[in-house]
Amino acid sequence: MRHLLLLTAFLFITSLSVAQEPTAVKGVVYSTSTNDILESVNIVNLNQVIGTTTNSQGKFEIKATANDTLHFSFLGYKSIKVRVTNDWLKFGETKIEMTELALALEEVVVNQLRLTGYLEIDIQQVPVKTNYRYSISGLSTTGYEAGNTGAVNKVLGALFNPADFLYNMFGKKPNELQKLKQMKKDDEIRNLLASRFDREMLMVLLEVDRIDLDEIVSQCNYSREFIQTANDLQILDAINECYEEYKILSRSQRKSR
Repeated sequence: MRHLLLLTAFLFITSLSVAQEPTAVKGVVYSTSTNDILESVNIVNLNQVIGTTTNSQGKFEIKATANDTLHFSFLGYKSIKVRVTNDWLKFGETKIEMTELALALEEVVVNQLRLTGYLEIDIQQVPVKTNYRYSISGLSTTGYEAGNTGAVNKVLGALFNPADFLYNMFGKKPNELQKLKQMKKDDEIRNLLASRFDREMLMVLLEVDRIDLDEIVSQCNYSREFIQTANDLQILDAINECYEEYKILSRSQRKSR
């Protein structure tokens, strides 16, 4: 009986210690040059694909385990990656410092329209957007975006060779496909991406460079204008949509054989 009581006590203490194992890290983000706190810094756990931002006091808390990597990014500052350690989990809040970057404004060229007063001539000078979306019968999604010229060929090309570049890109990286699903579900990640246009967070999460990322969206029949103007969330949704359509088409092709 005594041994049974000792065993029960041991198991209770063990389970209690496991339950109290820290599963989140806290910190404050500062600027190395001014030592000021940084508000609204984007923070993403690259392993668990969850995100958060610093509050008005520069503080943050995010779910993490030992050896997870946190990615910190903020406009005008150099992005950094920080590895979560057991000491950080155990002892609590830590100080994170980010280095400011020099900002350079790109030259903006404004083309002025030279109007003549004659409608037939002036209307030819007005730029016309030629982006259209073409739905594919049998798919529940909104279809493919394409330019006016050769739009039908793009849709037919997608039917016979759908998103091969996307499959080839991620076929060797199944973990990245899983990340796509997780990014789509996490509201905080989506909120962060909706305010960004630099593709940095997408590149880090998916482990691809900017050229490959743009090529993926391009091969999914999205226009150059969309790629240049879309925010990061729109790019993420475009990749997700493309891959889901690819799976539907691939499944249909296998059944028809």
